[in-house]
Amino acid sequence: MLLRSTLLARLASLVVATVSLAALPLAQAQSPAPAKYPDRPIRLVVGVPAGGTIDLIARIIGQQLSKQMGQSVIVENKGGAGGNIGANFVAKAAPDGYTLFVSVIGTMAINPSLYKSLPFDPVKDFASISQLSSVPQLMVINKNVPANTLAEFITYAKANPGKLNYASGGSGTATHLAGELFNAVAGTDLVHVPYKGSAPAMTDLISGQAAAMFDQISTALPQVRNGTVRAMGVTTKQRSPVAPDIPSLAEGGLTGYDMSTWHGLVAPAGTPVAIINYLHDQTVKALESPEVRKSFADAGIVPVSSTPAELEKFTADEIVRWREVIRKAGIEPVQ
Repeated sequence: MLLRSTLLARLASLVVATVSLAALPLAQAQSPAPAKYPDRPIRLVVGVPAGGTIDLIARIIGQQLSKQMGQSVIVENKGGAGGNIGANFVAKAAPDGYTLFVSVIGTMAINPSLYKSLPFDPVKDFASISQLSSVPQLMVINKNVPANTLAEFITYAKANPGKLNYASGGSGTATHLAGELFNAVAGTDLVHVPYKGSAPAMTDLISGQAAAMFDQISTALPQVRNGTVRAMGVTTKQRSPVAPDIPSLAEGGLTGYDMSTWHGLVAPAGTPVAIINYLHDQTVKALESPEVRKSFADAGIVPVSSTPAELEKFTADEIVRWREVIRKAGIEPVQ
């Protein structure tokens, strides 16, 4: 959905810093496992189909938790409606610690403003366990676009207002809103073209059907490395450790542009505190493990843990933040 031209300047003022990637806490005394928990496999629900960053994070964490707890953690993909189907499934599940959900910025923070109504409350219907990660996006362009730097791309885009488009993984997704923020900050008029997922969007970007795209660095970087697309910059203030040769958009001239996606681990509201505390400790331990750190680093994912209370407050704050961004952008909610 296109930004209304009169709202571009207002939206630019709403660019705010992403989550501070504080160092993971030092090892602490682990909460003992509640009696007889876990004594059967745990389902870790992901609100998207298999493949992609969210699914990757779930499988990395799930494998490590299985190893630590001596019980299977089975990743279950329940895609659809921007993650709402999977989230609602977990929100309505028995609060016994055997059904968990990988929360993500789109489903938990953006969707409340994109849908006129949700079958679940992102805060009240879940018991937070810990944040898991933060992932920068990477702005990439078709290699035939006559621009080798961000400044050159912006100049070319301004000279061709409304003639260049950018692909996204769907209307209202983080990849969509990253592009709207870019338009606002850079003063460009890139036309948004939503796809049913980032994979088909990337396919059309490579073929030249789209001029630009914002995508998770873990999935976009391989395309940059093999020369099928050209990188313009990462969306966080700092460069990504996995791609230190690629500057940030802020370095390229978009001062203040700072955006990343985030993921967390939650359970149905009402899950016993003892189980939440145990899962929190096990999650922090998993995030500190060399295996998870290496797997995350290889994919450009930054491990970020939090207390249950911190994740709950963070989610609530993110809902407010994106509600205002979406309102200023003039994006109408869907049924």
